[in-house]
Formats: sequence, C-alpha cells, structure tokens
Amino acid sequence: MSRFLAKRYEALEPYTPGEQPRDQQYIKLNTNESPYPPSDGVLAAVRGAEAELLNRYPDPDARALTAALADRYGLAPENVFVSNGSDDILNFCFMALCPDGVRFPEVSYGFYPVYANLHRVAWDTAPVNEGLAFAPGAFCRIGKTAVLANPNAQTGIALARAEIAAIAASNPDHPVIVDEAYVDFGAESAVPLVREYGNVLVVQTFSKSRCLAGARLGFALGSADLIADLRRLQYATNPYNLNRLTQAAGVAALADQAYYDDRAREIQATREETRRGLEALGFTCTPSLANFLLARTPDMAGGELYRRLKARGILVRHFSDEKLEDWVRITIGTPLQMEALLRETAALLGREGAIPCE
Repeated sequence: MSRFLAKRYEALEPYTPGEQPRDQQYIKLNTNESPYPPSDGVLAAVRGAEAELLNRYPDPDARALTAALADRYGLAPENVFVSNGSDDILNFCFMALCPDGVRFPEVSYGFYPVYANLHRVAWDTAPVNEGLAFAPGAFCRIGKTAVLANPNAQTGIALARAEIAAIAASNPDHPVIVDEAYVDFGAESAVPLVREYGNVLVVQTFSKSRCLAGARLGFALGSADLIADLRRLQYATNPYNLNRLTQAAGVAALADQAYYDDRAREIQATREETRRGLEALGFTCTPSLANFLLARTPDMAGGELYRRLKARGILVRHFSDEKLEDWVRITIGTPLQMEALLRETAALLGREGAIPCE
C-alpha cells in the first residue's frame, strides 16, 4: 500500500472474487454465473441501444426499468431502487442502514464483513451448526440490523417466508435486509413482506437467474422511506449509476420472463441430478435451493479436490475459512458440464462405476 492510504483502511481485508484464469479453457463452476446466455430479446435491446445516444448520460432514475420492476412485483415505482449490481445496494445498506450494528450468519456472503469493516459498523454473527445452518431465532429481537442471504450465499440453505416475517416483526425499529440473489432457484421470496413490514428491504440481482452477470444490475424492493434512503445515497455518490445498455437489457429481460423461468427450472433439475451423482460418490451436500451445491467428501480435503479438478480443467470454489475448508462450492452448469464434473471427480476418487446411469 502507498503512504497516502488513510490509516483507517490499512487493516481492511478486501473481498476476494472468484478466480477468472485465462491460462487455458476451463469448465467454469466457481462463480455462480448462469451457464445460459440472455434471451434474444435482451441481445436485440442491447444492440439497439449501442447506437442510441451513448454520448448522453443515462436516465439517473432509470424510470423505464423501475416501472417494469414495479409492474413485475406488484409494487409502486417508489418501492423500487436499481443500481450497479446488488453489491452496490448492499454497500449502501452497510453504509447507512446499520446505525446500531449488524448481525449476519457466521457462514454467509464474504462481502458482509468487508462492508461492515469498511464503514466501521459493529458486527457479530449468528453461529451455524455442523450442517452449516443457523437458527432463525438468532435474529429475533437483536436491537440491530439483520442481514440475511436467503438462500444463504455459501450453503444454499433457505429460510421460509414465515421465518423472515417473524424476524421482521421482532425487530420493528431496525431494518431486515434480505439478500435474495439466488431466490429464483427454488426458495420462497420475502417480497410479499415488503407490503406488510416497513423494515423489510429485499435485494435481488439480474446476475444469476436472469443471466446478466456481465451487465451489473441489481435492485431493491422496500418501503418508500427505505427506497428514498437508497436514492439519497445514490445521488450523493453516483447519480448515473446504470448505463444505457444495462437499463435496456433489464427492461428486455423482464419482458422475456418466461425464458428465464425455463432456464431456472433447467438449473434446478440439473442441480438435483448432480446432487444424486455426488451422493453416489460418497459426498455430503447441503440442501441447497440456489444455483450451486456445497459438497464435501471424506476421501479428499476440499482444497485438494479443488486443485486436482482445476488441473483437469474444471474450476470449483474452495474457501479457507475454518467452517468451509472441508467443502467445495460447485456452480450448476449445463448438463454436459455437470456430467464432466462427475466423471472427473469419480476418476479422482477411483469410483468410475459409482455414478448412477440415467
């Protein structure tokens, strides 16, 4: 670091994104992207926007996109906020919506402690059990902001809407931020709670189920007051936070919702097929409702499995955290990609005949 860096940031540990190596071709199952392209309507919208007014700033209020999201979720435009990826919104939440501190699960999205430390927010965690699940009651009556990735960002384990409602009801004077990046792969969304609880803020993304990780588009749904808070922060940092191409892609994706629903169902089916295959090889998997599986085997350490699969051209994610060091996180790709994963894993474990036939 340079001598110019402010002292308060010298000990900051930044978030580590999933690796993006360029040394060879990989089957990339490490960053929870969609294996499928955007819809034809999105591609056409982006091509059409490329030549239109790129010399002018985009609409800072993203009115067309905001209206489309409001219509999709049965809310008013003042209940919708859009920004440059859901991470941008989460950053705002930690910046300004945690005056009494924040609690999140012990095993969850790695950006949460980074944001808390960046903004000097006091934080603590709810412990997880051996299966990496936490008790919802650990977030009731806590006297601080609750942040819940649901499904959880590393495990895929999801809470029911009723459990989130109980958390919100027990914390009426503090926000309950529900990070639903993976909700479209089988979990129950907390969006209906926005109408009932003024402290619930639901954050979603177009990166996963809507196949637009490269476009960087996230949105939040909440009470008009909470959304106004986020807009205040947007206009205090970067009013033009969404470029024209991304706004056009977002509107078109919402118009093509049936395409994305079909892709999400395909990913769910492939996830369950992959789970069966891994369990036939002796793996344990968390009950994931996300577009990934968290898996471990007693026959090989998580770090070794990650390294040996990488040597065979397959990238999965391994975390060095104590609670996760025995596990690997596997993004669900196409059926052919997952067949390759199972085949190479079986070869590494010497169990080529253990994968069930279809």
